[in-house]
Amino acid sequence: MTEILYIMAISALVLSQIKSRERTRMALIKAWKSFENIMPQFLAILVLIGIMLAILTPEQISRMFGQDSGVLGLFFAAMIGSVTLIPGFVAFPLAAALLENGAGYMQIAAFISTLMMVGIVTMPLEITFFGKKATLIRNSAAFVFSLLVAVVMGVLL
Repeated sequence: MTEILYIMAISALVLSQIKSRERTRMALIKAWKSFENIMPQFLAILVLIGIMLAILTPEQISRMFGQDSGVLGLFFAAMIGSVTLIPGFVAFPLAAALLENGAGYMQIAAFISTLMMVGIVTMPLEITFFGKKATLIRNSAAFVFSLLVAVVMGVLL
């Protein structure tokens, strides 16, 4: 499957190059600048994941976030997701690594869902634009919805 995606990307790049050399060059420069902006964050998260997986054994991860961690593990994962500010393209590989090392689906669903929808770190900025009441309602509703999503995922998987 990966090879097919590479072939499609290279083919699209060649077609773009044939159609407009200048626009393709501008697009590649823009893509490279985006890559340069994302890479420091991505590397920092990879280092953090590596350190975390080196320090924590699969048994410890399972105890904190595993299927048997129950409601406490669910809330712990949801709270960490709520206060963490990392992009989705980093969160999903992190979730996969945690799953491989013993985390439960319900706990990881809570972590990812709150990570994407609840913004404790960004609340001051959000309050500035939307007001305190709207921000608190949105974040509270997102937190509750994240827990519901996690429970549904736990039941389905």
